[in-house]
Amino acid sequence: MNKRFTIQFLFMLMCSVGISKAQQLLSVDSAALEKVLNTYTSGITMHRVKLDSLRLSHDTLAVYASPNYAYVSFTASRCKTIYEDLKRNLPQTMQPYQLAVYAGDQNIEELIPRFFQSKANKSQAFTYAPYTPLVENLSRPYTISNGLSGKHIAMWQSHGLYFEAGRNRWQWQRARMLQTVEDKYTQQYVLPYLIPMLENAGAYVLTPRERDTNPIEVIVDNDGVMAQNHYTETTGDHPWQNGLSAGFAYLHKEYRDFQNPFREGTYRMVSTTQRKKAVSTVCWQPTIPETRDYAVYVAYTSLPNSATDAHYTVVHSGGTTTLSINQQMGGGTWIYLGTFHFNAGTTAKVTLTNYSKQPNTIVTADALRLGGGMGNIARTTNGDSIAYDGKIDRKIGYKPRNAYQPALTYPYVTSGYPRYLEAARYSMQWAGVPDSIYSPSHGLDDYSDDYKSRGQWVNYLAGGTKAWPEGKGLNIPIDLSFAFHSDAGTVYGDSIIGTLGIYDTQAYHGRFADGSSRVANRGLCDLVQSSIVHDIRSLFEPKWSRRGMWDQRYFEAWTPRVPAMLLELLSHENFADMRYGHDPRFQFAVSRAIYKGILKYLSDAYGYRYVVQPLPVRNFSIIPIKANRIQLEWEATPDSLEPTAKATQYVVYKRMGEGGFDNGTIVTKNRFETTIPYDSIVSFKVCALNAGGISFPSEILSAGFSSQTTGNPLLIVNGFDCLSGPDDFCSSDDEWAGFLAEEDNGVPYNGQISYVGKQKEFRRSMPWTDDDDSGFGDSQADYERISIAGNTFDYPYLHGEAMLKAGHSFVSASKNAAIAKAMFDTKRYAAIDLIIGKNKQSKLGRLQPQRELSFKTFSPALQQAITDYCKAGGSLFISGAYLGTDLWRNPLSTPQQQDIDFAKHILKYQLRNDKAAVTGRLSTIVSPLTNDVLTLDYAAKPNTRCYAVESPDAIEPADSCAYTAFRYPENNKSAGIVFGGNQTDQWRTVVLAVPFETIIESKERTKLMQMILNYLLQPSRF
Repeated sequence: MNKRFTIQFLFMLMCSVGISKAQQLLSVDSAALEKVLNTYTSGITMHRVKLDSLRLSHDTLAVYASPNYAYVSFTASRCKTIYEDLKRNLPQTMQPYQLAVYAGDQNIEELIPRFFQSKANKSQAFTYAPYTPLVENLSRPYTISNGLSGKHIAMWQSHGLYFEAGRNRWQWQRARMLQTVEDKYTQQYVLPYLIPMLENAGAYVLTPRERDTNPIEVIVDNDGVMAQNHYTETTGDHPWQNGLSAGFAYLHKEYRDFQNPFREGTYRMVSTTQRKKAVSTVCWQPTIPETRDYAVYVAYTSLPNSATDAHYTVVHSGGTTTLSINQQMGGGTWIYLGTFHFNAGTTAKVTLTNYSKQPNTIVTADALRLGGGMGNIARTTNGDSIAYDGKIDRKIGYKPRNAYQPALTYPYVTSGYPRYLEAARYSMQWAGVPDSIYSPSHGLDDYSDDYKSRGQWVNYLAGGTKAWPEGKGLNIPIDLSFAFHSDAGTVYGDSIIGTLGIYDTQAYHGRFADGSSRVANRGLCDLVQSSIVHDIRSLFEPKWSRRGMWDQRYFEAWTPRVPAMLLELLSHENFADMRYGHDPRFQFAVSRAIYKGILKYLSDAYGYRYVVQPLPVRNFSIIPIKANRIQLEWEATPDSLEPTAKATQYVVYKRMGEGGFDNGTIVTKNRFETTIPYDSIVSFKVCALNAGGISFPSEILSAGFSSQTTGNPLLIVNGFDCLSGPDDFCSSDDEWAGFLAEEDNGVPYNGQISYVGKQKEFRRSMPWTDDDDSGFGDSQADYERISIAGNTFDYPYLHGEAMLKAGHSFVSASKNAAIAKAMFDTKRYAAIDLIIGKNKQSKLGRLQPQRELSFKTFSPALQQAITDYCKAGGSLFISGAYLGTDLWRNPLSTPQQQDIDFAKHILKYQLRNDKAAVTGRLSTIVSPLTNDVLTLDYAAKPNTRCYAVESPDAIEPADSCAYTAFRYPENNKSAGIVFGGNQTDQWRTVVLAVPFETIIESKERTKLMQMILNYLLQPSRF
């Protein structure tokens, strides 16, 4: 028996329960009970749970564990087994007693998430009565019944650039480490993955930080001034009138202390009509400076009698999209309508009408904003005194200068960064949020203002709803608040810091405004953390660490008056964590896990069966049928982790030329037949659909038919399916480690927000001394102002564009579909263009022998398909950065002779050297390909337009009848070969060690493609 425990509790037991019961308690083996409690902490990184006390009253034995026992994820069945295991370790005389187990002062049954509670015992949930959502897309061709339709979620991605008065500069809130900084890193999850997943499930997501990475901003407003004045009105049954209060105006190039653009202008208002032919309209027609995607925001004013169905129509390059806004909420700030593709010029427009199904209501109109823009909040510090460093000193205000510290005059300065990189505090000011919310320090300390303001911003959004009935705000019914962070901490070896969840149950007297318990915050935290850890362990790393669930007063966890949590996903300082954390596949899976946790929480709260949106479709192909008619085919992707994520329908999206995609067409089968116009490129993507929402899109395939030719089309096979993190290394003694951006910085999905610059400090022993000297992992900052281009999965368009300009028809297919459907066929296609890109055998995280490498340049199945095609007399163009090193020198794999034989004897090339070039220049030389010398530029450095090829191979002919056709001008190494056949091998190949799509200029791509096709399509000599 534990003697210390006996002495500690003897007197208390005798006084509280009497001699007899005290004797019973003294017979308990407390060490055995403590051991039972700790068996349920397996898989959680935490301190040992202690048995604090035992209490006996009436027929119940209460077992009090230390508060950290609340880190365990409790379910009804787990609680039952805990009771059973504890009882087995009690003396016979105590078997009749009921058991109650406490983590601190909380009964563990009360810690069971509502999702796992039985119907009879479910606790009250925080929910809203039915209402009209803030924004509805009326052009969407489907509805979502079992996802997140109508739910409003407040979400943000950690910190952001802020002005530090103590240093008189703009700076990150965390240190640059391992090629990123937390202020940018968490955006890599939230913006490209998590927010779209929630929106694909039907939710409307609001964020206090700018969500559009586009640094261009265009504003059209009725007040004009600095905004474009392409604002027009028409009058129907009712005239437009001036509003009765302030509205938005763009009066200043930069905004200073407490200036509010939403208090400096006017808005317009009109009574609604139910007659569609008698509407009054507003039209905002911006001049778009650059063809690209733009987030679209509108501003209006909410009135007591505002319409709940104000109709906005966005005219974009993909067509027309109509949305309905409930103007009874959200007035006086920027309301996001969606992201659309616009062509440069004046073809874009947004219109608003006063048509409504509701009589005697009002529609208001104010400004239109496109794009994220550059930060325009200017800050300064007081030159007459010395400001404290808000982050280091943890003090607010100024201290007097001494005689040796002269007074200075500091100018107001903006950050010079795109707005999406700045902290929430500055976006809030631009969005009209009251300064009492975004600056609690009244301008003295931006650092504390930022982290204190985000939770209060949630309350401002929800002010006037049941979440805060007495509060002044935007009347938006926010269902939950989610703060996404990464944490600090570093350890040697493969040890993972892992995932921590933080929530609060005590604020506001432990209750939401409707009386429901804030223990719901723990339920949300548990569901999300459990989902993350389960999926990471299942897909990537069985040893992923689950940390605690902290019930603590972090501002972002306790201030929201709605269910809320703060996530610390991993340590951005720890090499082992970031080996996973930099990989897009990991980012997608984690984001999907968070979305599933939120879905489970809200579906349970509102009492409906949840369905998880499907995974993206696979094996996509375009099959030519006859003339210019084609058939699209694809397959659903099963989800091994989620049985509800099954596709029931599909949506096919179409894009004409360089425009945007349309609103989609519903398809019930996994094929779609259509006719496309001649001499135009038409592109398609497919999304899987079910009752829970819509999937991420497939890769984009394109087709184009030339009216000049009647022969078989060309086939483009997209074999560039790689998504990967940067190359990394770790020395055998574990003293040196890091990421190797200059060798291969990985392949992001579409774009990489998180990259700041290459790592420059690789010694693990180097300590952090300051955020400007962060020790191990310290990184450069030369790329931190931009989003780096990645794999867009849209390269058949670029290849096909060059083909069509050269007068050739083409279709395209994914690599796996082309193999499965036997599309490597000389009788159906005149030639094949195989895109390899930056594919190479890649790992995810640490190298695990039991896990196969991904993205091999030429899989056995692909090798067989190519071999059969070539031996049938085929003509093949292949381009890729690692065609040689992946087969000969990949450090993650052992070279296979069959791979080398395939390259040498079928494709007719061999590796000469890796890391062959760095300048981004490529030239043709005199060869059977051409007599002309054409010099081309390709993307060799990270940039915003195209993924970078940091270290392409040098490859040489492997056959006496093959020739070098390309060289790198910087060193004259061979960059590509051509083979036109020999006595036994009667086929043609062009193999280029620079991916064709990375050639920067369209005209250069067209010239090169013309050369290649002229060579490949020469009449056979055999």
